[in-house]
Amino acid sequence: MKSHRSKILFVLFFVSGFCGLLYQTVWLRLGLASFGVITPVVSVIVSVFMLGLGLGSWLGGRCIGPLRNKTGLSAIIFYGLTELIIGLGAFGVPACFAIGNSMLLLTGESNSLQYLVGSAIVIAASIFVWSTAMGTTFPFAMAFVEEFEDTDKRSFSLLYLANVAGAVLGTLTTVLVLIELLGLHMTLAVAAVLNLLIGVAAICWGVSRSRKRLLMEVETHEPVQSNLPQSAFSQAVLFTTGFVSMAMEVVWTRAYTVVLGTLVYSFAILLSTYLLATCAGSYLYRRSCACKTVASKELLLMVTAISALIPVIIGDPRLVPLTQAMHIPLDYLVLLSIMPFCCSLGYLTPLLIDDLAQGNPVTAGKAYAVNIAGCIVGPLLAGYALLPVLGARLSLVILTAPLLVLGSYVFMKLTRPVQISSVTITALLLCGAICGRDWEEGLNTGAGRTIVRRDYAATVVSYGDGMKKVLLVNGVGMTVLTPITKYMAHLPLAFHRKRPESALLICFGMGTTYRSLLSWGIHATAIELVPSVRDAFDYYCDDAKTVLQNPNGRIIIDDGRRFFERTKNRFDVITIDPPPPIEAAGSSLLYSEDFYKLLKKHLKSGGILQQWFPTSGKTLSAVARSLVDSFPYVKAFTSVEGWGCHFLASDQPIEDITADQMISRLPEAAKQDLQEWCPGKNPLLQMKAGIDTVLMHHIDLRTILDHNNSIRITDDSPFNEYCWLRYHFARTGQ
Repeated sequence: MKSHRSKILFVLFFVSGFCGLLYQTVWLRLGLASFGVITPVVSVIVSVFMLGLGLGSWLGGRCIGPLRNKTGLSAIIFYGLTELIIGLGAFGVPACFAIGNSMLLLTGESNSLQYLVGSAIVIAASIFVWSTAMGTTFPFAMAFVEEFEDTDKRSFSLLYLANVAGAVLGTLTTVLVLIELLGLHMTLAVAAVLNLLIGVAAICWGVSRSRKRLLMEVETHEPVQSNLPQSAFSQAVLFTTGFVSMAMEVVWTRAYTVVLGTLVYSFAILLSTYLLATCAGSYLYRRSCACKTVASKELLLMVTAISALIPVIIGDPRLVPLTQAMHIPLDYLVLLSIMPFCCSLGYLTPLLIDDLAQGNPVTAGKAYAVNIAGCIVGPLLAGYALLPVLGARLSLVILTAPLLVLGSYVFMKLTRPVQISSVTITALLLCGAICGRDWEEGLNTGAGRTIVRRDYAATVVSYGDGMKKVLLVNGVGMTVLTPITKYMAHLPLAFHRKRPESALLICFGMGTTYRSLLSWGIHATAIELVPSVRDAFDYYCDDAKTVLQNPNGRIIIDDGRRFFERTKNRFDVITIDPPPPIEAAGSSLLYSEDFYKLLKKHLKSGGILQQWFPTSGKTLSAVARSLVDSFPYVKAFTSVEGWGCHFLASDQPIEDITADQMISRLPEAAKQDLQEWCPGKNPLLQMKAGIDTVLMHHIDLRTILDHNNSIRITDDSPFNEYCWLRYHFARTGQ
């Protein structure tokens, strides 16, 4: 193509890629809010997104020829119209999610088959049209290139490079800047405007060509049929690499949580690294085309298969002492480990499609659809089958098998030195991978027994003895055995003006708060997202079997917000202990004004909400503001161990009580529960001292609330999760 034409197309596809990853990022966040913060939701959204891209790519290649010939319009006009349609998704998907969520309220708990299938159908119906439109953009743009005499036989790789480069910027800009400054819905509006601009620009470009009568009648070409066996093998490689890469992305997300953390930035950095390495590979391919030094597909396939094993080796926590001795940050090492694999894919994928299509949009659309078909199956298999059964390390080992099989198919075509090197490196990496350990099981499980449980939502590890027992969810410590968790139950129940009859706990943890609620002889309900956390209860409490048999209690596996949306029950006390850290992805859904307003509907008149918050600063102020604006009466107390804050909120005045009054309100079983971990020879005296410590440290809310009323947490503005700009400027003193 002429330079000016290729530059314009590059810009259009760069912006399109930017918008595409912006949509995927925000839709994923909205999907978690609507359907629960669970792995299947992530897998379904990613898979349906890819399904639409694949179908759109195939349909676009099939339809653009007849459309262009029948209407006499340039293909770039249809590309522009597609971009306008994509922009409507900014407003259509959130509305579909809201409607679908209300339809699913009668399908039971979030771990039920009915709900998992129903939510998958709703998600598919919500984003399928828009992602399909995105998929048509590649064949439409290639058909436009085909209209010129100087047709570029490798036009797909140019568009692919531009799209991936835009996707890198879109991921980072959305997560680091746009959501924090604008909120989720305004961020979608930005993408809609960009889609509108490039859509109008493309249409104007096409109209201009038509007016100058430069549009040629171009026949619809049949797919290249020159080498059917080679074509079939290339398509097998495209499907397999798509399948493996997307499945591995899901596994990496869980496996490296213990290293990268549970922040929204963790997934964004992992995805950006994946895309950046893919972009680098695509750039190297374009450069090698210009220099006529394109690497052989056989060598690239072998490199891809071998490099897929590198993250498995790096994912062994026993390497930590070595990395510390070499002063290599673990997170950098983990991210670097996936780059060779992604880079080789970034080179191999456009090479295969270019060779198959030779600039033909029909063939390119089919080939890209085959690649995306693998991308659809991969996340589903990883999220629903491999991770729950095998864990991260073995899942990654299994996923390298198809690549090694394809590598063995082309093995004899490699030179002798390359064959020897490939066999040696593969054998060493496989030995290390099979004998390794998982990051998700923790860096150091210490002394005593270790129990690992896996399910569709997470990997849960329990280890330790006595009061030093530990609960890890995807490698991240959730809680410890501390009297603070008991006060999360006893404090709001004691402050209740009447004899409480029912209580609800969101986030089960080690189960100590649930035990404390039941010690009052009331009906207690616990909501837990991860089934294996509930199943680990007996590890932390010797009387777990008796507690679970208590007829007054029940444990429900569900998302906390979704439970409130589908139940009509009301409670005297609701107590919440969101998972750490305070910036954890999805945590704002349990701190936002929208959530508190929903929760208020399920508190009886005079009922009390207990909200635990562990730290201070701007985020504490945001939580306090959301509570104060949601409830007319709010109190706050420093916790028994001198750190963290217990918020109490109600629609009725919350009276002041003394330690003696609180003790007098405790049933005998509750007193025994509160004394359970009191040190010394006089537990009763220690219990009274602990209650005194809490009640005497009443916090004046005016010292917490920021004068800036906009510092609050809402569903649209997750203040605690998206905080990079705030923390960055605080560190630099600006």
